[in-house]
Amino acid sequence: MDKKEDLYIIDTHAHYDDEAFDEDRDELLRSFEDAGIKRVVNIGASMKSSKDSIALSKEYPFVYAVVGIHPSSAKEINEENILILEKMLSEEKVVAIGEIGLDYYYDEPEEFLQKKCFRAQLELAKKHDFPVVIHSRDAAKDTLDILKEFKGVRGVIHCYSYSKEMAREFIKLGYVLGIGGVITFKNAKKLEETLNEISFEDFVLETDCPYLSPVPNRGKRNSSLNLTYIIDRVAQIKGVSREFIIEKSLENAQRLYPKMK
Repeated sequence: MDKKEDLYIIDTHAHYDDEAFDEDRDELLRSFEDAGIKRVVNIGASMKSSKDSIALSKEYPFVYAVVGIHPSSAKEINEENILILEKMLSEEKVVAIGEIGLDYYYDEPEEFLQKKCFRAQLELAKKHDFPVVIHSRDAAKDTLDILKEFKGVRGVIHCYSYSKEMAREFIKLGYVLGIGGVITFKNAKKLEETLNEISFEDFVLETDCPYLSPVPNRGKRNSSLNLTYIIDRVAQIKGVSREFIIEKSLENAQRLYPKMK
């Protein structure tokens, strides 16, 4: 970063289309600049939320959109919707495909359908050279194996929760790790170990709001305003200043999302 005045905070993963923000969305979003938050990436998880993310990006200059079908919505995958998603990629402020991946925490949708949905969207990413936002829960090996099929595609492993050994494998493939509110939790020892091991180039900051509020607001509705607690904890673990973490995470986010201005 050349100049200190160019430094700002970016939330790389948010869901402001969520109904949790229906009552005060505009007021909240317009408060971010005063808090030093000058970019927010709103993440799609279904066809509807992808369209809503694009709409938010058109309404707010600092909001960018990611479009895709989450594994929990894998039943939406079909040729028509893939064509619609492909058309969405031409929107000026769409910066990635996501949130896509695998989630084996619940029995539904079936694993084969989740994998089909995942691969179809990775194909789209490879075809158009778009980064991807990966959701992976209780599915580390299958996620890694499928990503290996699409070498050259890069992106972020959102809300990283696996081991430091698995982190090395994702990073080797060109992925960065999404670090959010969980890093402030008392039971985050495994994530702390991972963060300690990876380099300053290997992570971005995120909230996943309205979910996963950091301490001291755990259990409450999350927002990008809570990034300050995540930054402080990451800086503490890595033994550097908060300004350094802001700078490195911004550089990493700009590299992750080259379309973002």
